[in-house]
Amino acid sequence: MITYVAGIDIGNATTETALGKIQDGRLLRCTSGITKTTGIKGTKDNLYGMINSLKEACADMDIPLSSLDLIRINEATPVIGDFAMETITQTVITESAMIGHNPDTPGGLGLGIGYTVFLEDLPAADKQKPHIVIISEEHDFITAAREVNLAIEDGYSIKGLIVQNDDGVLICNRLSETLPIVDEVSLIDKVPVDYLCAVEVARPGASIDFLTNPYGIATAFSLSSAETKHVIHIAKALIGNRSAVVIKTPSGSIHERIIPAGEIIIDGQRQQYRVNVDDGAQKIMDQVKRAGSIRDVHGSSGTNVGGMLESVRKKMAQVTDTPEDSIFIQDLMAVDTLVPQNVIGSLANEFYMEKSVGIAAMVKTQKLHMQHLAALLEETVGCPTEIGGVEGDMAVLGTLTTPGSGTPILVVDIGAGSTDSCYLHSDGQKKTIHLAGAGNMVTELIQAELGLSSREEAEAIKKYPLARAESLFHLRHEDGSVEFFKEPLHSDFFAKLLSIQPDGYLPINTRHSLEKVRSVRREIKRKVFVNNVLRALLKVSATGTLHEFEHVVLVGGSSLDFELPNMLTDVLAYYGITSGKGNIRGCMGPRNAVASGLLYAFLQKEEAFDRKSSPQPDGAAKAQKGGGHE
Repeated sequence: MITYVAGIDIGNATTETALGKIQDGRLLRCTSGITKTTGIKGTKDNLYGMINSLKEACADMDIPLSSLDLIRINEATPVIGDFAMETITQTVITESAMIGHNPDTPGGLGLGIGYTVFLEDLPAADKQKPHIVIISEEHDFITAAREVNLAIEDGYSIKGLIVQNDDGVLICNRLSETLPIVDEVSLIDKVPVDYLCAVEVARPGASIDFLTNPYGIATAFSLSSAETKHVIHIAKALIGNRSAVVIKTPSGSIHERIIPAGEIIIDGQRQQYRVNVDDGAQKIMDQVKRAGSIRDVHGSSGTNVGGMLESVRKKMAQVTDTPEDSIFIQDLMAVDTLVPQNVIGSLANEFYMEKSVGIAAMVKTQKLHMQHLAALLEETVGCPTEIGGVEGDMAVLGTLTTPGSGTPILVVDIGAGSTDSCYLHSDGQKKTIHLAGAGNMVTELIQAELGLSSREEAEAIKKYPLARAESLFHLRHEDGSVEFFKEPLHSDFFAKLLSIQPDGYLPINTRHSLEKVRSVRREIKRKVFVNNVLRALLKVSATGTLHEFEHVVLVGGSSLDFELPNMLTDVLAYYGITSGKGNIRGCMGPRNAVASGLLYAFLQKEEAFDRKSSPQPDGAAKAQKGGGHE
């Protein structure tokens, strides 16, 4: 008798299926499917992703969905990541303005301080005062340069220009004096008139110096000690710019509102632990470690971290249709990072980099929610559906189909939301642990720290090597090697940072250098991936040390990361541990471990589990399908 059994692994990013054709308790054939997870992991929105994954596997098996005899799903544990800022200070400068504008090609050079005036109003301005001239798009560069030169000849003291069009260099080349010129100021009508203004432009390849110094700004505007304290964020926001404009009205008043980062309250099994976010990620993780098995986590009310953790609780309550007080956070991962913060009172969305702590929170699931999801899938597909087991246990069973593996075995499953570890002894005893933090957290931290506008770019930076197009005929890769081309690259790639993907190049919209982006990427992976793997190993260790382990098998989508395995090898070698990627069912690589484990757990239950005689699925090329990460 032929039966068809499917195991479905619902991940935070992808949903994977292992579909087996079974006769008399023997696995005859196995196929797989992988699609994006729909909705938050562990909720009813996962239904569409599961069905799509099943359809793909059934198509490979050449059977309709109606042929399925049993579906087994994993116990899904959702992980939600966010940022808990250290103390946020919002400085509102009333009736004041700051333009931290940084166009690609400003004109001129130097620092100019004067009172703002529109070009058409310059003839009526006071000759005794220095001026910064505002030139709207109504004036072409020839007219603007001619009028400024005439004003200088007539005795006006012109110290700099603010230009709406992209005409900075064209005007500069026609002036009788070298002046700092900031162009491409689209909101030119928002620039306040007849207020003291400082314009600074650095030479090509350099960045401004005077206006990035709070005391430089204080010198320009004759600020008091108290006022100087409040322009620190303005100075920080301008660091790295080649040009900038700062304007302050003499009637401006300053108001400050401080949002405290707050305390994290960890409810352990025996006592409560408290730690302030301002103390940093290491202190937070020390308290998480001390708490051991965590019952729940809260944040102090009215604080940044309190709002973040409660939003996690509220989000999960909404998508699972359960009361908020029944949602519990069972693990945290905290990582120090830098995120851009807007400078309040600015005219051009200026920002400064503020220290923060990125936090991933793992929400404890109720088995009842998964039973509802199983019932919904059963009703939709018309096939009996059951909860097969927890991810860590199933990952071990799936990993045991890797050629050359055996017990004892230590498996680390690195997915999109969580890092799971399971140690299976030769006598069948095992210890499983689930930890928050994995691929999604890396993506979010990369996007935040580099100030990227899209998650797609952050994913590309995480998953693929980088290069810079130094000409239309050659790339310089991040390892220093140079690649030449007979045919020119697309003109959009010139001088751009590129993500080198299997199907082509993706330009990354950032002003950061290749070296900076690579450094940020590797440091974030070290903080999240490497540290979490070490944390997982310590959690399953019987001795509380890493020296008892000899080798680690890596599975999960994030194990396909192009540089992570080598990073882990370097770290684990210190403890005498050898790490390597699993090869599920001999052809799937590190993917499909949990889905395959759900299928093999059924066979094991039927007393027919024999990994060595298990057939491999059709089409070994499917091993890499779906990309390098969950």
